Parts: sequence; structure tokens; C-alpha cells
Amino acid sequence: MSFRPCFLVPVYNHPHTVGRVVERLAAFDLPIYLIDDGSDAPTREALAQTVAACPLARLITLPVNGGKGAAVIAGFERAHADGLTHALQVDADGQHDLADVPRFLALGAATPEAVVCGRPIYDDSVPKSRLYGRAITHFWVGVETLTRDVPDSMCGFRLYPLTATMRVLGPHIARRMAFDIEILVRLAWLGGPIINVPTRVTYPEDGISHFAMLADNLRISATHTRLVAGMLWRAPALLWRRLRRGDNARHWSRLAERGSSLGLATVLATYRLLGRRMATLLLYPIVGYFLLTGRNARQASQAYLDRVYRHFGPSAALPQPPGWRDSYRHMLAFARAGLDKLAAWSGAVDARELAFHGRADFDALIASGRGALIIGSHLGNLEMARALGVAARFTTINAVVYTEHAVRFNAMMAEANPDFAFNLIQVSDFGPDTAIAFKDKIERGELLFIVGDRTPVAENGRTRRLPFLGRPAPFAQGPFVLAHLLECPVFLFFCLEHGGGHQLYFEPFAERIELPRKQRDTALQQHMGAYARRLEHYCGQAPLQWFNFFDFWEEGAAPQASKP
Repeated sequence: MSFRPCFLVPVYNHPHTVGRVVERLAAFDLPIYLIDDGSDAPTREALAQTVAACPLARLITLPVNGGKGAAVIAGFERAHADGLTHALQVDADGQHDLADVPRFLALGAATPEAVVCGRPIYDDSVPKSRLYGRAITHFWVGVETLTRDVPDSMCGFRLYPLTATMRVLGPHIARRMAFDIEILVRLAWLGGPIINVPTRVTYPEDGISHFAMLADNLRISATHTRLVAGMLWRAPALLWRRLRRGDNARHWSRLAERGSSLGLATVLATYRLLGRRMATLLLYPIVGYFLLTGRNARQASQAYLDRVYRHFGPSAALPQPPGWRDSYRHMLAFARAGLDKLAAWSGAVDARELAFHGRADFDALIASGRGALIIGSHLGNLEMARALGVAARFTTINAVVYTEHAVRFNAMMAEANPDFAFNLIQVSDFGPDTAIAFKDKIERGELLFIVGDRTPVAENGRTRRLPFLGRPAPFAQGPFVLAHLLECPVFLFFCLEHGGGHQLYFEPFAERIELPRKQRDTALQQHMGAYARRLEHYCGQAPLQWFNFFDFWEEGAAPQASKP
């Protein structure tokens, strides 16, 4: 599919902001369709001046105000007739962060059949009533689409593939504030990819809102009623599509957390009342259930173990080509690692059970009082080592985690020890505020742990495909760019179970990660490649202890924005 994008800017009585918005958009050298939705005289004058000053601007005038949806639809029809393939909708009031436009366009070019949606990150200017209303709408959109692929259906910052969009247009589509919701639900029903981009949205103090609280909420409620009815007869097809697609087509952060709160609570109660041996016995049938019912996790496990076997050859852990039995052992190792975490947080693990390779380097770092970034992975049991660090009063250790992804397990950990959340830094993406906070911790001599084998939660996060177990796999640039910004020493850390005990490996990685402007790409490639090689090495040492049960190589996923 070709990619010939344009901008759509619906305008209704925004005389003071539309010129600035168009000026910013003109820098991208793309057609800009301004749709005047029956605006007042000052806005018409501002639009005339804007069009005269910007050769890229094309004005569409509607005689009377028909609502945001009517304006956007008029823009779709004109852009499609002009031979354009994609339309990036931008509001005229200046709420959207236009610095993110390149991200939308890059994702659209890489995945032209996808709808690229803004997922708002609000500051304190957002009215609380808007947040509550959006939460209700997002719930109903989840019901209407039978998917979690649409976390926000009301943001007007959105890139549409016009061919698919023209298929769902018609007189039934809402013309006013419910338009953004309905058009996205109907596009989701078509089954194309939906990519979500976190983007900052502000509500200026002097901003003009055309949202009529009573009338528009009634319209939105009526729209949800129609969409729920439309979902009911589509439900078999939607569910079949979801089953056929499988979870491997989705980013790891959007995979549903499996298991029930009752099941986790049962394991915790068994551990407390009957001890670790009985809790371990309870894991065998539980893991068997997940092996049989978790097709995608099972397939991901088998694909990974097969890569290890092919790359390293037969070993004690994998003496022959892996099959279902090895995937069961792989999942069981993951479940046992969870018990190890419980044991550590409950104070039931003796530090003498740990063999600490690199202890001299760690002691020297602590004695120096310097802050450092420590890059780990999902190989082994990094969390247990952090728990032991807290127990040993190393209170300056911080773990950067995506704990929203495993809500039930983290709740169980907190029940095992109220200090579980101590020194956990929960993030969904990295922004300037996060970097500043991390820099402050490093300057105070604290340690930051971060994993390097997960791509960013935010779809816009930059990755590089690096050789890993014989095939290119995406690795996140974030930890290495962060290390460069923090200007601190970098270490690698792995914790592997062996013979009933644990082996800790603490390795110097770089005194500082330098990314010279002219050699930035080369330097990043070298540092990230070095990390991937060390992770690969330890996967060979303990192949059953790498706990990423998804398509890590993204061979079955839709293309994502990444750098080669």
C-alpha cells in the first residue's frame, strides 16, 4: 500500500489558534485541509489569511455547523478524491503536541493499513469531569470491540487509512462529538491494526470547548447503545478473529495477565500454611493447565527453546530437540521463580545460598558512593536479588518496572511483604520528567535497575534489530540512551538458579556510555550488541530460565517502527 498523507483540521470558531497550528503543520510539506464547520466571521477571516499565507492549505467550507464528525467526513471525502491515502486529523485549538507528528507519520508509513491513534497523556489542566467521562466511554468501547486494542477512543489526534475509512462511512455515522468514538469502533470491526501513540494533550486556560455537557453526553450514550447492538451480531466473527490472530500479534505489554486472583491467593496460602514443598507440588497441575490452554505462550516457548538448541547444540538442559515436555519445564521454572520471589520477600532465603560472582566490583561501587545504572533481563530471578538487597538495607537500590502488566502477582507480593513496592519505580514510557528524576537519584549515589530485553510499552519507542540466538530481534534503545544521559557507570546483572541455590553475576559494562553526535548510531549499535551477546551467553547457560513467553523476534507481529 502506498503512503500519501495529508492533514485534516476541522475548524469551528478558533480564530486565535488555527493560524499557529497550520504554521506548525506546514513544516512537514504535506497538504493541509482546513474544514470550516460554519464558523463565525472572525474565524472565517483568520482562515482566509491562513490560506493566503500557506500554499499547502486547502479550505473546505460547510455552510452551517454540522459538528466535528461532519467536518472530518468532508475532509476525508475531499482528500480521498484528490488521491491521498492517509489523513492525520489534528484539532484546531492547539491541544495536540505537534512535535509527535513525525511519530504518527513514521508508523503510518511502516504499517499503512493501521489506524494510528493518539493516547493522551494529560497534565493538571484537564478537567476532572472529562477524565471520568472518558473512563466510562473506554469501558464501553472495550465491550463494543471485544478487544483491549483501543485504550482511548476520544482523542482527535489520529492517522486514518482512507481506503478502510471510506468503507465504514455512511449516514449512520455520528456527526458530532461521538464521531471519534464510532469511527474507531467501526474500523476496529474491520480488523485492521490499531497502533496507539502516547502523546501529551493540554487544555489551555483560554481554550474554547464546544463540548455540550448534557447534549453531547446524551448523543454519546445513544451511540454506545447502537454500537453495543452492532457488536452483538458481530460477536462470533470478532471472537473468531481474536482467536485466529492469537496473542503473538500483540506487543508484550498488551498481553492479558493470565490466572485468577483466587489461584494466586491459593498458592500464597499454601506456601504460608504448608510450606514451600507443598506450594511447589501445587504448581505442577497449574502449569499443566496453562501449558494446555496457553497456545501462544507454548508456541513462543517452543520457538525460543528451539533457537537455543540450534544455536548452542545439545546441552544438559536441552539434550535433544525441544518439544512439549521442555515447554512444560520452561513454564514450571517460571512458576518456581515466582515462589523464589515469595521466599525472598518473606525472609525465608539465606544470603549464604547465593554465589555472588563480581562481588568485589559491587562492593567497590557501594564504597565509592557513586550512582550507577544496572541493566538486567528477564533471565533468571532479578527480583529475588533486589528483595535480598532491601533485606540487607541497601535502600538505595531502585528497580524500574512495568508493574501494571502483572497486577495480581504484584498484589500477592505486597501481601507477602508490605515493603514490596519500596524503591519500585513504575513507568509506562520514558519522558523528560522521568529522566530528570533518574538523574537526581544517580547524583544522590543511588542505583537504578532496568531490564534490557523488553521493547518499550509505548509503540513509538525506538528499537534496533540485533543478532540474538541466530535471528535478528528487536531490543530497546532506551536503557542505553538513558545511560548516556545519566553520565554514570553501567553494569550488567544476572541471577540464575542452579542446584537449589542462586548464582549472581555482576559485570562492569561501561564506565560511561558515550554517544557522539556523528557516531551516535554506530555507538548505540556497539553497546546494544554487546548487551545482546551477554544475554545470549547466559541463555546458553540456563535456557529454561529466560521468561519471555511471547513472540520476542516479532516474526508473527505487525511491523513496528524500528531502526535497522
